[in-house]
Order: sequence, then C-alpha cells, then structure tokens
Amino acid sequence: MSLLKEKLRSKFPQEKAEIAKLLKENGDKIVSQVTLAQAYGGLRGVKGLVCDTSEVPPDKGLIIRGHELKTITDKLPEEIFFLLLTGQLPDATELKDLQHELKTREVVPNYVWSVLNSMPADSHPMTMFNTAVLVMQHESVFAKRYAEGIKKDEYWDATYEDAMNIIAKLPAIAAYVYRKRFNKGQRIESDKNADWAGNYVHMLGLPNPNDEFAKLMRLYLTLHSDHEGGNVSAYSAATINSALSDLYYSLSGGLNGLAGPLHGLANQECLGWILDTMKKFNGAPSKEQLEQYAWETLNSGKVVPGYGHAVLRITDPRYAAFLAFGKQYMSNDPVFQTVARVFEVVPTVLTQVQKIKDPWPNVDAGSGGLLYHYGLKEFSYYTVLFSVSRALGICSQAIVARAMGYAITRPKSLPTAGYKKIVSIPANA
Repeated sequence: MSLLKEKLRSKFPQEKAEIAKLLKENGDKIVSQVTLAQAYGGLRGVKGLVCDTSEVPPDKGLIIRGHELKTITDKLPEEIFFLLLTGQLPDATELKDLQHELKTREVVPNYVWSVLNSMPADSHPMTMFNTAVLVMQHESVFAKRYAEGIKKDEYWDATYEDAMNIIAKLPAIAAYVYRKRFNKGQRIESDKNADWAGNYVHMLGLPNPNDEFAKLMRLYLTLHSDHEGGNVSAYSAATINSALSDLYYSLSGGLNGLAGPLHGLANQECLGWILDTMKKFNGAPSKEQLEQYAWETLNSGKVVPGYGHAVLRITDPRYAAFLAFGKQYMSNDPVFQTVARVFEVVPTVLTQVQKIKDPWPNVDAGSGGLLYHYGLKEFSYYTVLFSVSRALGICSQAIVARAMGYAITRPKSLPTAGYKKIVSIPANA
C-alpha cells in the first residue's frame, strides 16, 4: 500500500466521526439564507456546499487546507495533491513514494490513442481531451468493484484508485492532444526520470530553456488545482460523482464546464485582448494609451478580460504569483510588459465605474501571456492545461466526499410562480 493511501486509511474514519458528531449536535442550526436575487443569480454567495480541500475568502484568495497560496507557490503539483487529500505537505519520502506510484500508472491504453487518431482533424482540443478521459471509463476500478458489491466504507478506496490512474495518465494524453491537433509531429514517450509537470513539458515537445517552461508549468498546475467547491467544473463534477458515477464520468463532465467563456476559456480571451492592444499601438503601449483603450473597451459595452472575480475582492494571489514569475524570467518580453502595465492602469479605470465591485485582476489576466512567451500560442489549447491542473482538485474532492459518505446532491427548485408566492406577489402579476 502506498504511503498516501495508508495515511488516508487512518485519517478518514476520524474525520468522518467528527462530521457525524458535528451534525448530531448542530444539524438544526441555520448556516445560510437565500435571497430571491441569489436564487436567480446562480446561487452566488449561498452557503450550501461542503468542500474540505480549499476555500476562497474574498479578502485572501485561495487557501488550500489552511495554507494561503502565497506560502506554497514553490511546491510541486504532486505535493499539492498530497496536501489536498491529507491536509499536510508530504515529507521527502512521501513525495518520492507518490511520484513513484504515479509513474507506475502512467501508461495510457492503446485504444485511447486510436480514438484520438480517429477524431476529425479540426476537433476542439477540449473535445479530444475530455473524450479521452471518458473513453477510459472502461478502466474504472470503482465501477468494477461497485458491480461486485463494494462496501460503502470502501467507496473512497476505489475512487482513489481511479483518481491515481487518471492523474498519472493526463500529461501524456494532454500532450498528445496538443501534438496531434496542431500538427507538431509524433507522440513523445514519457521521460521516466521527470516529475509530473516536467514530464508534461517534455511530451509537449516545446522549447524548455534552462528548465524555465517546466518551472512555469509546475507553477501553473499548482495555481489552478483547486478553488473551493462552487466553481462550475468542481461543482458539476461533484454533483455527477455524488450519484456514484465513477471519476471518469464525473471528471469528464466537470471539465466540460471549463470550455465555457465564463470559466476556463477566460485566459485566452485575456491574452487576445492584450495582443489586440499591442496591435493597435504597434507594440507595448504606454500607460496613457492603455487607459485610453480600457475606456474604449468599456464604452463599447464590453469588459476588460481578466479583471473582476465572482468571489474575490483583492488581486487574485494566483495572478500575483504569475506576475512575479514573469518579472523574474521574461521582464523584457513586450507581451509580458503589456500584461504588467495593464495591472498598473486598469484597476484605476475600473474603480471609476460605479457598478464594478472588484477592479482587480484574476488568474486569467496573466497566465496566457506567460504561456505565449514559451511558444504555446494555440489559444484553444489553454483550457486543456487548466483541465490537467483542475483534475487534481476534482479528484481530491471526490475521494474525500466518498470517504465522508456525503449524500447525492439534490437541491430544491421552484418555478417563478412559486417564488412570487413566497414574496407575496400574485401569480398573475
């Protein structure tokens, strides 16, 4: 048994008992109220979910298991996965054991390559990636063990097996999607000595000067790994998994949400705006030019992509980490210079717009420019990168949810007439 699974096997019963005690003693206490505006506004701000892996306070940003993001940006994605599951960062032995376990599971079934090769040449990268995840459902340990009559207390164990098998294979699948879709050549075999993110970069086949691109990928996969339970991808996946659909079904379903322009697609829109700005001004614009273009964008009824967040009311610490990386490794890059200069100008502009509550940049405002610097210029692929990272959080949440025995997600809905009755408006009004 791996060190990680051994730790979880001793940890989960204690946590489950604590939750049972919490519910027994406090189950009738009210933790949230819902306004009509929230009901029609996507339930934004309603406290109605449980996510043990991370939280996003508006004044601090992402906190993973009690660790503020700014304190763990130097960690490998494998360390973050361990932290998401256990609440502790691994020691050297535990990290090595986890990396070894992932290596032993990384071989992708040949039928996955056959499916990808049979898809239309112009398929969207996300369609290819999520199809590959879903077609591997044939490998699900949870599905096989459930059919055999697995005990509820062991749901998490089978989910863990699926999670580890999936996470181990995602870099190879994602890298081949890139090479296949954008005509980059043959599939590159795994580097058996590389870490999870470094191997991904190796299989992408893009230049990696002084290991800089690999350093960016480690940071990228850490920063996008989890963001509490209410975002579209995490919530969708958790809802599917709550029905005891295995992780292949639920992860694929959740990641489909990342293809939307209001979720994972945002970073490519941000980079597009940056490049349009540079085209308009024939290079990196001045602060005065940026202010002018920001007002032009707003006055045309559009938004400045990458600024504002549904939850945060500060500069997204993930953006701050990307900005610091850019200043260290690409300070002379005109695209990065524009990204940095936008940060100096746009919040001041947005604070003058009364209806804008959060003028600060989110993670998408900076990530695309850094990827562009290292030659990853195919915008439609960016959500695949996001998916590889977010799988860490979605899989962790599923393992914990099955260990705690959380119920199937089934909130109550009402028709508009029902809400009119609640607020004392005649149904025919």
